[in-house]
Amino acid sequence: RSPAGMLLVAAGLLLAVAAGGRGSPAGEQESPPGSRFVCTSLPLDAAGTGCPLPPVPMQGGALPPEEELKATVLQLRETVLQQKETIGSQREAIRELTGKLSRCEGADGKSASGAWKNEVGKGKDTMGDLPRDPAQVIDQLSRTMQTLKDRLESLEHQLRANVSYAALPSDLREMLQRRLGDLERQLLSKVAELEDEKSLLHNETSAHRQKTETALNALLERVSELEKGHSAFKSPDEFKVSLPLRTNYLYGKIKKTLPELYAFTVCLWLRSSASPGIGTPFSYAVPGQANEIVLIEWGNNPIELLINDKVAQLPLFISDGKWHHICITWTTRDGMWEAFQDGEKLGTGENLAPWHPIKPGGVLILGQEQDTVGGRFDATQAFVGEMSQFNIWDRVLKAEDIMNIANCSINMPGNIIPWVDNNVDVFGGATKWPVETCEERLLDL
Repeated sequence: RSPAGMLLVAAGLLLAVAAGGRGSPAGEQESPPGSRFVCTSLPLDAAGTGCPLPPVPMQGGALPPEEELKATVLQLRETVLQQKETIGSQREAIRELTGKLSRCEGADGKSASGAWKNEVGKGKDTMGDLPRDPAQVIDQLSRTMQTLKDRLESLEHQLRANVSYAALPSDLREMLQRRLGDLERQLLSKVAELEDEKSLLHNETSAHRQKTETALNALLERVSELEKGHSAFKSPDEFKVSLPLRTNYLYGKIKKTLPELYAFTVCLWLRSSASPGIGTPFSYAVPGQANEIVLIEWGNNPIELLINDKVAQLPLFISDGKWHHICITWTTRDGMWEAFQDGEKLGTGENLAPWHPIKPGGVLILGQEQDTVGGRFDATQAFVGEMSQFNIWDRVLKAEDIMNIANCSINMPGNIIPWVDNNVDVFGGATKWPVETCEERLLDL
């Protein structure tokens, strides 16, 4: 081919490269809609009717065709280079902005300010108002503080050099005197406060001491009165009820009543001074049944236990005029009963009012047998003698516990009826006296 044809082909290729650069898919600037570059190989004879070339300014007249083509190719080359540079700069700006946007919207939990600080730390200064690196800030503050410190020391040296040494001690003396005066006034004020507190504390202590002494004196007087009294007891349960005559009006009464019971244990100390028969140590009557629980020895008959008017004879022998400890247990299951004297089991039996619960709300009398609830006593059935430690439990005590109570090893008050002074009233000449100790009663056996 001729040189002119070669130049046309080269111009077409350069136009294709320029068009491909403007249509790249990387997000760069694209050609306006409707503008397309189509490059087609043309035959040599159609060079005059092909794509029109931009006009080249003529200098000094018309140029030969080869020179004109060369000028056109150079112009196109410069245009392509300019487009490449523009596209390159735009690509770099897009990449930078995309990176910053990704760091701002990233899911790593960092704040936007932190991202900008990291960007600054990497050396990129894309925005003039970004915060500086903390280490640089701290370092700058340190240098500023050191500068201020140096300036302050310099001023102090100058002040020492300029101040008269003759005037300085006088100023210090006045300042110290004022300070000492203030301290002295504060000290005197504190001493005065302490004196007032001491006086108040002394008055309160004296009043408290006087109140304590008054209470102690009252207690001492009360103890002296109790020690002198004939009816004083060492404790609420250390007393006995004395029933000296066989009458129908002399008795003791338990203030508390019994609940419904399906088992019980009754224990007491007693000393009888009558014969034949000791009479009735205690009886419990309820509406409709005067003999709900009765312990009785009448005439020459043996001691009997009545429950719901049913009778069981007990192998107990206590009419010798000595102190004896008596315990009786019973349960509604099969009507089982046990009899203990001085801690030893002397008898047992069954079928005594089986499956009958002890009724509640009755009256418990010491020393008399009731024909009606709380009354109609018979003198021939009255107990004559002394009794103490009358206790009732709502269960069957173990034989070991009964033995320990009888030999004074333990003190076990009844959980239903305990033996306490304010729970026992006496009538008709019955009296309450201090009782012998448990050990003294044991010696009487």
